[in-house]
Amino acid sequence: MHSLETDCRTVKQKLDSDQNFVLLDCREQNEYDHVHIDAARLLPMSEIQERVGELEDLRSEEIIVYCHHGMRSLQVASWLSQNGFTNVKSMQGGIDAWSCEIDDTKPRY
Repeated sequence: MHSLETDCRTVKQKLDSDQNFVLLDCREQNEYDHVHIDAARLLPMSEIQERVGELEDLRSEEIIVYCHHGMRSLQVASWLSQNGFTNVKSMQGGIDAWSCEIDDTKPRY
């Protein structure tokens, strides 16, 4: 596992215990509309450079990014950490792993 990665079971535990963190979905709107984790905030990778100001107040907060399989979210987590965000992780395996391991009611695509 990459140093910027966490697994979906850890993310589920954080959600279940009401830990304070931001779950960021970096997929596109149509993917989000198809399936997403309810607690997530959508900020597509294609828009993050223009919209990073929306995250300005979260620089020291824990941010966990996810996408479809974990590739885009790892790129976004890396970019955020290079831009001064101090506690960023990518959810390994993305929403596909979440559907397989956590919530099989979430459709896979």
